[in-house]
This record gives sequence, structure tokens and C-alpha cells, in this order.
Amino acid sequence: MLKYLFVSSGAAVGGVLRYWMSDFVHKFLPATFPFGTLIVNVLGCFILGVIMYGLNERAVISQELKLFLTVGFCGGFTTFSTFSLETVNLMKNSEYTFALVNIVGSVVICIAATFLAYLLFSK
Repeated sequence: MLKYLFVSSGAAVGGVLRYWMSDFVHKFLPATFPFGTLIVNVLGCFILGVIMYGLNERAVISQELKLFLTVGFCGGFTTFSTFSLETVNLMKNSEYTFALVNIVGSVVICIAATFLAYLLFSK
């Protein structure tokens, strides 16, 4: 049960920070392009990489802190970071076909699914 507390606490912090950062970025950059989301996604991917490759592989953080930061914070901040980490891990393991399928599925098919929902439910 304690694991869920770590995850939910991290997700709350990550979600609030994502909202704040997107709002902050749009005060300085035009809202005609989702710069806030792009910046959050890039930053979240970098943070998750630092946690997993810089801290976790060196056994610098506890499993509880890892849950808080990865599934919780990064998951609340951006799920794109998880997608990126999983794709890099597939490539590290020479699973290039699966990496490509993950990229196409997560980007092209998910955008198509969102567009389908738009077509079905917009006025």
C-alpha cells in the first residue's frame, strides 16, 4: 500500500509542475505551437533518463524514491518520458523492430486515435 502513496504523491507533484510549466512557457512563447508540452516532454525524458541511467543503475536511490520519481513524478509530468525510456531500452537490447513498432504505434497510431475521437465527437 505504501508504494501507491509514493506513486500518487509523485504524480501529484509532476502533474502540478507540468501545468505550471506549460502555463509559464506560454507567457513567453506563442500559443500557436504547443511549446509548453514539447518542453515538458523533453525535460521529462531527460529527468527519467537521469534517474534510470544516472541514479538507479548506480544504486544511488532507494526503490521507494525510484517509484516516487519515475512512475509518480515523471508519469504525472509526462508519459512521453516512459515511452522514450522503453524505446531506448528496446534499442539498447538490439530490438530495433520492436522499437520501431513502439515509435509508430505510440506516435502515429495514437495521434490517429485522438483524431478519430475528434472526428467522432466534435461538432
